[in-house]
Amino acid sequence: MKLSVLDQAPISKGSTPEETLQNTIALAQWTESLGYHRYWVAEHHNTSGLASSSPEILMTQIAASTKHIRVGSGGILLPQYNPYKIAENGKTLSALFPNRIDLGFGNSPGGSPITQKALTDDHIKPIEDFYRQASDLQGFLHNSLPRDHKFRLVKAGPRIDNPPSMWLLGLTENGARNAAQLGIGFVFGHFINPKYKEIAIKRYYEDFIPSVNMKEPTAIVCIFVVCAETDEAAEQLAISQDKWLLNVGKGLGTKVQPPEEINIDDYTEEELELIKTNRKRSIIGSPQTVRKQLNQLAEEYQTNEFMIITNIYDFEAKKKSYQLLAEEILA
Repeated sequence: MKLSVLDQAPISKGSTPEETLQNTIALAQWTESLGYHRYWVAEHHNTSGLASSSPEILMTQIAASTKHIRVGSGGILLPQYNPYKIAENGKTLSALFPNRIDLGFGNSPGGSPITQKALTDDHIKPIEDFYRQASDLQGFLHNSLPRDHKFRLVKAGPRIDNPPSMWLLGLTENGARNAAQLGIGFVFGHFINPKYKEIAIKRYYEDFIPSVNMKEPTAIVCIFVVCAETDEAAEQLAISQDKWLLNVGKGLGTKVQPPEEINIDDYTEEELELIKTNRKRSIIGSPQTVRKQLNQLAEEYQTNEFMIITNIYDFEAKKKSYQLLAEEILA
């Protein structure tokens, strides 16, 4: 089994964006030393609690601060930009760090409606345009646009031989179908909503068409994991992630609170039910508990790679969580 990392750069209460981004660099170096395969950074906008708003810039610093771990975006908000510029950014990164760059993208709006308008300079593209944009991105990356394409003579530079690998992030059968028809990797967001996991993965594997990107279908599953020495210790750490997910769902503050400020007895029945639902997006426990559940999910998803996201308050505890998981699975 391969393990990778998705980092949203969540800001803990009392910390700063500057400290959080330095922690991202440190965590990338740490997980590389532990044997993790990829380190991806997210893209979020107009939020006070997530510091990762420009994945390409973060990717440059992470790749420069590490030696061999693959570095990627999880993911660039394709509908908010244009495929040509994304291709040039990706190819520039691949020229700087050959055979290490993953270009993950999705169709998220990136925030509230007003935020999306700001991102697109008030020119929002229809959702139906997503597949065309993804196809154009592939064409610009590999110089494979159809001869009748209006931009066929426009080349994305630098003109390198090994552009970044392409990965589509999705939650539904439609996203899986798009990835399959393009012949690119598929990342299923179990950490967002696992509801359609069976049908999405089935569609991806059944419909996959080999391409200039990939000859065989390759799926990654992204999931929240909190790991500690014991199940009880992991539960204590997960209190801050539970509260964070609750706040995000309610549109409240997105900074991660310390566990000692959170009183479980203060939760309403509705909030407790939401926490229970959110736990379906997570694995929480000892290394043995986490390994057992990941093995079960590996069979369900027909994958051998999981991308781990751990949004807890204490940075050292987060590092330890990744360490225990690596020692249990990668050793």
